[in-house]
Amino acid sequence: MNRHNPPKPLHRRAFLSYGTCFAALAIQTKPVFADLRLGSSKRLATLSDGYLVLPPEMVFGAMPQNELIELLAHHQADLTKYEPSCNVVLYRDDENTVLFDVGAGPDFMPTSGQLPETLGAIGVSPDDVTQVVFTHAHPDHIWGVLDDFDDPLFPNATYHFGRTEWDYWWNPATVDSIGADRASFAVGAKRRMEAIEDRVEFVDDGQEILPGIAARASFGHTPGHMAFEIRDGSDAVMIVGDAISNPHVAFERPDWHSGTDQEPDTAATTRKLLLDQIAHEQMKVIGFHLPDSGIGRVERNGSTYRFIGEPS
Repeated sequence: MNRHNPPKPLHRRAFLSYGTCFAALAIQTKPVFADLRLGSSKRLATLSDGYLVLPPEMVFGAMPQNELIELLAHHQADLTKYEPSCNVVLYRDDENTVLFDVGAGPDFMPTSGQLPETLGAIGVSPDDVTQVVFTHAHPDHIWGVLDDFDDPLFPNATYHFGRTEWDYWWNPATVDSIGADRASFAVGAKRRMEAIEDRVEFVDDGQEILPGIAARASFGHTPGHMAFEIRDGSDAVMIVGDAISNPHVAFERPDWHSGTDQEPDTAATTRKLLLDQIAHEQMKVIGFHLPDSGIGRVERNGSTYRFIGEPS
């Protein structure tokens, strides 16, 4: 990957910048839910990309229904709809401006794809982003990497991608093996990966991608899903992406299979390992689809776990 992308025409970037500024005035969701500081120089914020509208049976259909209804009723959760928020993580230190995932872009769902507006609302230009780190390549995490002209939205960024995840979506056989209902996921991921191919750096389990930021294999939701640990002294945060994807079932019954996981058995094992580590080490957790800020902590509750959200 030694080729370099040609420079973008200035008029396109200027046009998008003006559009972002105007759109930010009309944004309907809170652009910054919560901020965290690690040490003296590391700062994290969660930014809204909007939310998804999914059929509840897509997530909960394979679970034991009587127990599920009781569990969701206890949490006052509505089984008739499922509209998870989408929380993109912005990390900044003295040298780097990093996004963990980039949202859905304009082509997935009308309720998502708001990241350019939220960045504009806090005065961050796509040109400012130095690194983009992907947890995985589902549409709501990677489709936002392209702008309205199908050019990379973050022209100055290096893109960090789990090697196993990249190989899975890059494989031409994936579109035929993933299932008809997700074939568009494979086509869309490959198209976006081709657009950023020249700027990708591969990541393996345990590898430090920036000082204090290490990759953590969390396979199952997708075959190469990655979480990321950010540490500064005794302070630590785990960015879990979709490895832990809701605030009730995933914590109380991490062994139950979710319909959104591509490898359900592996995903269940991953959830239990992550929850055990996060609770034991008293780390903060940030989940892409966890509610409100997406930020919270994990408490062990007997043989299960409990999510305690950070006030937004």
